[in-house]
This record gives sequence, C-alpha cells and structure tokens, in this order.
Amino acid sequence: MSLIQRRQFLIGAGSLLAAPRVLAQSAPIHRVAFLSGGRQSDSTIFLKAFLEALNTAGYREGRNLELDARYADYSTERALRLAAEIAARKPAVIVTTGSGIAPVIGLSPPQPVVFIHSGNPVDAGFADSFARPGRNATGISLMALDLIVKRMELLKQFRPKMRRVAFLASPEHAGQKRELAASRAAAQQLGLEVLYHEARTPAELASALPLVVAGKPDGALLFSDALMVGQRQELAGFFLQHKIPSAAGWSAFPDSGHLFSYGPERQAVWRRAAHFVDQIIKGARPADLPIELPTIFELVVNQRTAAAMNLTLSQAILARADRLVE
Repeated sequence: MSLIQRRQFLIGAGSLLAAPRVLAQSAPIHRVAFLSGGRQSDSTIFLKAFLEALNTAGYREGRNLELDARYADYSTERALRLAAEIAARKPAVIVTTGSGIAPVIGLSPPQPVVFIHSGNPVDAGFADSFARPGRNATGISLMALDLIVKRMELLKQFRPKMRRVAFLASPEHAGQKRELAASRAAAQQLGLEVLYHEARTPAELASALPLVVAGKPDGALLFSDALMVGQRQELAGFFLQHKIPSAAGWSAFPDSGHLFSYGPERQAVWRRAAHFVDQIIKGARPADLPIELPTIFELVVNQRTAAAMNLTLSQAILARADRLVE
C-alpha cells in the first residue's frame, strides 16, 4: 500500500469511527409548548419544577428539548390567539392551565394536550371520564372535594365562634356546582350558615364585595377558580380591611395575604405533569392516559395576616402547617 493510499484509508476509518458520535449529537428535538391562562409570575416556580422533572426523564433544553412558553394574562381572547400560534409550530405536546385549556383542546386538527385543571375536566367537556379521557387531552385535576371539609374545620379552628361563612366563586368554573354542594354539606356538618356570592368578571366581583360585608360573615372560603386566583391580591386587601379570615385551596392565596390555604402541593403536581409529557412523546395517546388527582397536600398559613386580625395560632395549627408566611 502506497503512502497516499494509507493516508486515505486512515482518514476513511477515522470517519467511520466518528460517525456514531455525530449521530449521537444529532438527537431529535422535542418541541413542548406551554400556554398559561394567567401571568408569567404565577407560573415561574411551577414551570421550574416541571422542567426539573423533564430533566430527570432525560430532556434538556438546548439539546433535545425546546420549550415554547406563553401567557394569556387572564385574557380569553389572548389565549385563543396564542393557542393558534402554538399550533402553527406543531409541538409534540401542549401543556396548559387555566383559560388556556379550552383553546388548545379545541384546536383543529387536534393536538396532544396535558392540562393542570383547577376544576372537573369531565364537567368542562375536556374528557369522557377520569379513567379513560377518550379524546386528545389528559392530565391532572386539582379539584379534591374531600379537602373542603378540612378547610372548613381549619377555618373554625382559627375562629372557634364562627357561625356564618361566605363562599365566593365563579359560576363559569367547571365543577363549581359540585364544589358548592360539597362546601354547603361541610358547612352544615359544622353547623355554619352559608352566604353564597358569585361573580363572572372582576367588575361583578367588585360589586359583590359590599354584599359580603353586609352579611357579616365570620370567615370566607374562596373557590380556586381563575377569577379568584386573578383577583387574589385585591381580595386579600379587602378581607384584611374588614378582618374576615379567608381560606382557599392554593398557596398563592396566603402568599398574597389571605389567612391560609389547604390543598394540593402544586410543585408536585407540575412534576407529575412531566410524566404525562414523557409518555406522550414516547408514543402514548392522551385518550388512554387516566386523569389523575393530587397525592401531596399542604397547609400554608400567613402569620402576618393572623396577627393583623388578632387571631391566635394554636400549637395544633403551628405543628400541622407545612409553611408559614412571615
């Protein structure tokens, strides 16, 4: 073999040896879209937990994962427009929350969807059943009706002489009727009178608040729907002004000034959402993946609010609290 032929042979052999490394570096990019019905600030810590779980499953941004995150800022019109923009990019799966859910589930042709829904997805028309969604969407429902009794019990622990409780909710929230019925049953079990107030928009909610005060409730229970979440800071100021202890299901409420929350630990929920995404990327159909309920719950108490309302935090509550807002 001549010197020139030997060089050509070595170059060719080197290319063959390098080929597997080149192929390994050109792994497919999985495009995952995220559409939140709320603000970016509402989702920051949850999106971080979601990405950490995807990393554990082997997905890395910039290597084999591209995340397209968008926020509707509580605007239905904006959510519809963003859903159409997302669909044009043909993601492998769309993860969505709040008012983003309906627009992405309604896309034509259908796109694979993983939702984190505060209400009942069957009542909302997003799925045929929890066990077998049967359509293009699956995910996690945060609506755990059995937790309502515990919220009511905790509210009464903060105000033992409570006799009257106000409920605030949006009637447009999927599952609202179930939640209201469960809340009324819990109140009756504790011997409490119920004052129910509903609103569909921030303007309607503002008009309802004077009626809340007029009813002289000893406490308030807020349903964790999109309207209450979006208006939680304004509501916290209102309840603090009138010294009405308020409770809800998500930690965003006490973080915004409400007295306490008892409900799903949402970072754990978002980590679980990554499991659904991984399964769909690997070929599973949303129609065949059962909708899940949360399995980890937390009690979050705002100490500053309790002090401002002259409420005593018992040792039982302090021992039970998973987190205190100071």
